[in-house]
Amino acid sequence: MGFQILISVFLSLILACTPKTQSGEFSSSANAKEQVDLSGASKAYFAMGCFWCVEAVFESVRGVKEAVSGYAGGKEKKPTYEKVSMGLTGHAEAVEVFYDADVVSYETLLKVFFGSGDPTTRNRQGPDRGRQYRSIIFYQNEEEKEAAESYIRMLEEQKVFDDPIVTEVVPLEKFWKAEDYHQDYERRNPNNPYVRSVSIPRLRKFQEKYPELLKDGAH
Repeated sequence: MGFQILISVFLSLILACTPKTQSGEFSSSANAKEQVDLSGASKAYFAMGCFWCVEAVFESVRGVKEAVSGYAGGKEKKPTYEKVSMGLTGHAEAVEVFYDADVVSYETLLKVFFGSGDPTTRNRQGPDRGRQYRSIIFYQNEEEKEAAESYIRMLEEQKVFDDPIVTEVVPLEKFWKAEDYHQDYERRNPNNPYVRSVSIPRLRKFQEKYPELLKDGAH
């Protein structure tokens, strides 16, 4: 039994939302991303587990211009990944989604959010455990708050999930952009064990479920 526990701990460390080095594992010159004009874009904020996964999901959606990995939900100013990943700040790994509201609505972003993760697991998403991986919708105004709460009621009334939804709906106080090596991490590190075993399967599962929401070439 003790051996099985050790194996479980070992696998959880390998398949964790944690890069091998702070400098990253990619060549930025070889994987450079074209700059996107974000002027006039609307913004939305979500958290549901490892931000590498969530960022990749939203960036595959038609009308989303960019998704940025970061931290939100805590009180500490200028949080670092080391502190957040240890659960010392109260922040969750979050994403800032820049989108064209004429192409994709906030309600559709809620559909993406609930359709790409499990909102019923408290302080956990997949292999990642801790408050830094909790499920949150950060609203910026009453319209977003009402939309999020209405969507949750609809999911509950239709019994989409077997267990109660534990997603928090809270006002956005501050979003802190994560370190550069976290940005577009899944795309830049396709051979990372966590990316191969968790991030890519999660992205593929979402894409297969909602092909009508995807950008051209994102299938």
